[in-house]
Amino acid sequence: MMQETATDFLARFESWLRQRGEVAWTHRFPARAPELVDLPADLDPALRTALEGRGITRLYTHQADSYQFARQGRDFVVVTPTASGKTLCYNLPVVQTLLENPVARALYLFPTKALSQDQQAELNEIALGGSLPVKIQTYDGDTPASLRTVAKSSARIVITNPDMLHSGILPNHAKWVTFFSNLRYVVVDEMHAYRGVFGSHVGNVLRRLQRIAAFYGARPTFIFCSATIANPRELAESLIERPVNLVDHNGASLGEKTMFFFNPAIIDPVQGMRRSSSLESEQIALHLLQEGVKTILFARSRLQVELIASYMNQSLENPYNENNRIRVSPYRSGLLPSERRAIEKGLREGSIQGVVSTNALELGIDIGGLDAAVISGYPGSSASFWQQAGRAGRRGASSIAVFVASSSPLDQYFASHPEYFLSQGAEAAHVDLDNPYIFIDHAKCAAFELPFAEDEGFGASSGEDTGEALALLESEGVLRHTGRRWYWSNEGYPSETISLRSATSDNVVIVDVTRGAYSVIGEMDRASAKELLFDNAIYIHLGRQFMVQKLDVEKRLCRVERSDAEYWTDSITKTDLHVLTEDESRDFGRGEVVAFRYSIGDVLVRTQAEKYKKLRFHTHENVGYGEISLPPEEMQTRALALVFPKETRAGTFLAAKDPAACAGILVGVGRLFKYLAPLFLLCDSSDLGISERARDPHFEAPALYFYDKYPGGTGLAEALSGKLEQLLAASLERIKACPCKGGCPSCIGVDFIGRVDFKTEIAEFLQDCMEPRGAGA
Repeated sequence: MMQETATDFLARFESWLRQRGEVAWTHRFPARAPELVDLPADLDPALRTALEGRGITRLYTHQADSYQFARQGRDFVVVTPTASGKTLCYNLPVVQTLLENPVARALYLFPTKALSQDQQAELNEIALGGSLPVKIQTYDGDTPASLRTVAKSSARIVITNPDMLHSGILPNHAKWVTFFSNLRYVVVDEMHAYRGVFGSHVGNVLRRLQRIAAFYGARPTFIFCSATIANPRELAESLIERPVNLVDHNGASLGEKTMFFFNPAIIDPVQGMRRSSSLESEQIALHLLQEGVKTILFARSRLQVELIASYMNQSLENPYNENNRIRVSPYRSGLLPSERRAIEKGLREGSIQGVVSTNALELGIDIGGLDAAVISGYPGSSASFWQQAGRAGRRGASSIAVFVASSSPLDQYFASHPEYFLSQGAEAAHVDLDNPYIFIDHAKCAAFELPFAEDEGFGASSGEDTGEALALLESEGVLRHTGRRWYWSNEGYPSETISLRSATSDNVVIVDVTRGAYSVIGEMDRASAKELLFDNAIYIHLGRQFMVQKLDVEKRLCRVERSDAEYWTDSITKTDLHVLTEDESRDFGRGEVVAFRYSIGDVLVRTQAEKYKKLRFHTHENVGYGEISLPPEEMQTRALALVFPKETRAGTFLAAKDPAACAGILVGVGRLFKYLAPLFLLCDSSDLGISERARDPHFEAPALYFYDKYPGGTGLAEALSGKLEQLLAASLERIKACPCKGGCPSCIGVDFIGRVDFKTEIAEFLQDCMEPRGAGA
């Protein structure tokens, strides 16, 4: 029998898809041959042997360029697609330098613990595989005390994350004298993760790192690696405040990739409802696995991941042939480190053929070769989508990517506009290291680590600007100024009270108490636990089903027992925003009549899970409700409120509309502001929350709130108030320049597609917010 070709398989697979629903469009990305060069002439023979033992006899051109930059001591950022061998761009020059110089050290930074562990395994293969004398040690929250001592004293490469560098290493630099004195390289992988407020914190951590390294006489070379973003060099230069070289020509081979945009069948023509994208994704991934195609399925939540993996394994159940010799595993946050490692190893070695994952596997964890990626719904950004699609075909072979659309307006817009979807560029990433809130926090940490000289700057900030910040801290009793220096004079480590991330680091430990046992099976952040681990909730862990007996939020403990319930649970959450203070209120606009008013103050954002649904497995039929009695998750933060009372120009415009139209205009304007504001605030769109109210109970008028998603605020509300004129002008320009007829993802969103009147009304409303219509003509 003639063996089926890839072309024949693709045709057969597309025919199968069309029988299930609508294949809105397909696109083929052609294969590309690799661009190779010889291994560097100065490579240590032992390192050359170790590489050849792994089948590496030549380098891709971007790896060779990276090697030269690193060896010359020139900072650089390498930006190439998934599976292009970026890790060798830094591992090769670092290990070579450490072999030449027996005291040299390197620091590797990864955004997550999982990536740190994966990188240690990768380095061990190079170093131990060739018996190279390079000691490698991970230093994070999971590292035992005995190994922490080894890392400080004798590790040549220390692998960690920004949080541990911030709170564990830099404040204790006196215990790392040998390491910092000989620090030659700092590797910052997954640089695209360091954006917005989190990236601004990390940039200040890197300022502190460079300051301490300089104190010990070192000036390390920085190596950045990133997924595709619009401004990689700009971001890298912002993070370390010095020029950075760019390596962005990909020399790796690319296998042919065929992308299918699949729209599930319509089940309710009146409401336009389609079959569940999650269930359709499950069936597509199952079909591919049964065809012998190793597959990864990306789902949008932890709960979806567990449900889909369970359904797939149940469909494959067969005691006579070891479940069709196909094993599918879920992968998500909350699994124990040992469980994550076992899944990653199973995927690399082939004992696990399929995996269902959240975006946890979007980052560069090595999971071996996969042939297909099924993506359930748009992940929220172009960069995330192509990262996920790039997980298939990691070894240069042909691959498949299937985008399974949900019923959301955005997904349906993409179904009808493939040219828009395929032409989307990657998003830009911004940071602001001099954000006053963040700057002050890290100035405290830096002063604790080393006293500031009187005229010393912090990073690129001048000595004068830094001195003003230090004087402010002195007035608060935090620092003491004596002998032309600023000294820390408070108690404790300042870094212990400063979080780099918005989410709380408090985790709830999940304990299985079935039949008197007491076994830790997982963990979950506190906010998510309130929505997923409430009393009587069904918790699914690696396909096993548990019922929550008691969630003790104060003790950070959740007790669960094995269960065989025929349903799963889904909480119903409600988010409220309450104004606490109005610190500043002003009129805005030109002309005789005020355009609108704005107010800056404290708000309380309260999220509470109030009830839960019981949904039958497979059919997702609602079989009951239950009450949730847990305290709300509260965050006090800062907000900017744009208020449109009737007596203002913009308020008069809204008052003439019905409530639904008023709400629609505010939604469209809010979307424009949310996605344009990062250009002016140097933050990320995810750093800003938004709340549109056609009738706000506090101001008793239509209002648009923009609130800082970090507890206490980071100055975004105040900064936004000073950029309103530029933001309004940019929003109006975006609407007028957009060629769409009635809304699209590039302007007001897709909720108003075809409604030309709405697009016109939003433009008129923005004009009224700036100046009387016709005034600028």
